[in-house]
Amino acid sequence: MNTPRATGDRPDTGAGPAALVLVVDDNPTNRYILTTCLRRAGHEVLEAEDGTRGLELLHEARTLPDAAIVDVRLPDMTGFEVCERIKGDPRTAALPVIHISASAISVTDRAQGLNRGADAYLTEPIAADELIATLTATLRYARARMRAERLAARLRLLNAATLALYSATTSTALVRAAAAGAAQIFGTGAVAGLTGPQGRIEQAYVTEDTTVAADADAAEWAAALAAYPPDVTGARLHHTATTPAAFGFGRGAGAVAVARAKRGRPPVLIAVPGGSLTPDDHDLLTQLAHACALALEALRTYSEEHTLALTLQRTFLPQSLPETDRAELAVRYSPASVTAEIGGDFYEALTTPAGLLLAVGDVAGHSLDAAVIMGQLRHALRAYAIEGHPPHEILVRLDRLLCLLKPSRAATLCILLLEQDEGSGEHGQDDSGGLVLHIANAGHLPPLVRDPGAKPRFVTEHGPLLGLGLRHPEAVRVPVRPGTDVVVVTDGLLERRGVDLQDGLDALLEAMAEAPTDPERACDHLLERFPPDGNDDVALMAIRVSGREAGHD
Repeated sequence: MNTPRATGDRPDTGAGPAALVLVVDDNPTNRYILTTCLRRAGHEVLEAEDGTRGLELLHEARTLPDAAIVDVRLPDMTGFEVCERIKGDPRTAALPVIHISASAISVTDRAQGLNRGADAYLTEPIAADELIATLTATLRYARARMRAERLAARLRLLNAATLALYSATTSTALVRAAAAGAAQIFGTGAVAGLTGPQGRIEQAYVTEDTTVAADADAAEWAAALAAYPPDVTGARLHHTATTPAAFGFGRGAGAVAVARAKRGRPPVLIAVPGGSLTPDDHDLLTQLAHACALALEALRTYSEEHTLALTLQRTFLPQSLPETDRAELAVRYSPASVTAEIGGDFYEALTTPAGLLLAVGDVAGHSLDAAVIMGQLRHALRAYAIEGHPPHEILVRLDRLLCLLKPSRAATLCILLLEQDEGSGEHGQDDSGGLVLHIANAGHLPPLVRDPGAKPRFVTEHGPLLGLGLRHPEAVRVPVRPGTDVVVVTDGLLERRGVDLQDGLDALLEAMAEAPTDPERACDHLLERFPPDGNDDVALMAIRVSGREAGHD
């Protein structure tokens, strides 16, 4: 190999940061001249006398070189083979390789070198300026490619982190997702903090692939956010010479992204340690913080709407049950969890001129709109019942009302009227206690009846759902005796994903066979057997017929 020609002046690389270069050449003199030229240009050098040693240095290195200069003629293998092994290893595949040779200088040799993976091919004699310029160009391309690949990989991680943020259903899950996302994107520790919908400040730390939620110190939190005015929206990046102790990064430099979706809202904060983030990394960090702020705003808006809807829903339900000598009553109402939309389950109990009217219903859908429709139906039901309409006539009027108010909505409703049986004396039914249940069911789950000393049974006769504009049949007449128990539930008690509803009804029969006779204890017994899963509202009404005269109400 001929040596590079020295220019006497240090070449102007224009390459940006200095590089660590692996030089593989079996000639000590040539290797010395190459390494001297590179060091004068500001680069660091690793030396290997043959291909085997060069590959060993790459295997042992904790930090890979930025480039390799490999002589084509080596004693143990050709430079072409060294290049192929470098490019064939996923760990070193991106390492740029420059071939040099004084003997393999034909077009065929150069073409073979490039075809077998080399990024450049220089033939000797090589001027120092040409060597440094070729290395500079190769590094520029390699660094640009690595930057693009790194950015693409981090953008994929940002996308996954954003999906995780929008999938979070609580502020604790959100802050954990934010910290974990930052740690995955930047390959380092991270901390995230925010103020949840209920006003609680929450933080999560990620260190060594472990996410830990922790209580935030209010003073440290306020100090960290002091530089972010309350009237500013969007995301900002702050560089700190020393990160706050609350971040858990010690006192080293760091980058802190702060963001909010609306003016006046408490911001979110995501911080990562170290001062080596690139401008691309700064953009990624602020984008992650902005996504977290938007996800928090959605969570806050949902929480506010859910609280409003639940409050409104509760105002639509009876505040108390009527006291009556005809029956003992107990009700349980369990709203869906805070992570689920509220439903339209409702119940009603009131005394009317005809007798004791009881009802359990469910408006289709889960939303504030469903709760509003539920309130409208319940108030209309009360009005129609007080006017003295029989159960099936109430269903006809409610069906007409629902078709008028919300043509696209449907509802189920089971109405029970407990009244004096005027025909008991005529037909020899005195053992009924003189009471009868009129059951009008519009597509609701069948009410369960347990007569004294008998097995529970369902009254399965029913008509169509409300809101379809179809004909509703007359109510079913069910004579009852003192001690008869009746239970009406909504589907939230029995329905479970992957479980047939009929299996749930069969289980309800079994549970009711063992239920206490006291309505309050019976409700508790059924809720223990069928604990609500939080995905839907649950309404449960238990009735025990007393058999006393109607005039004692």
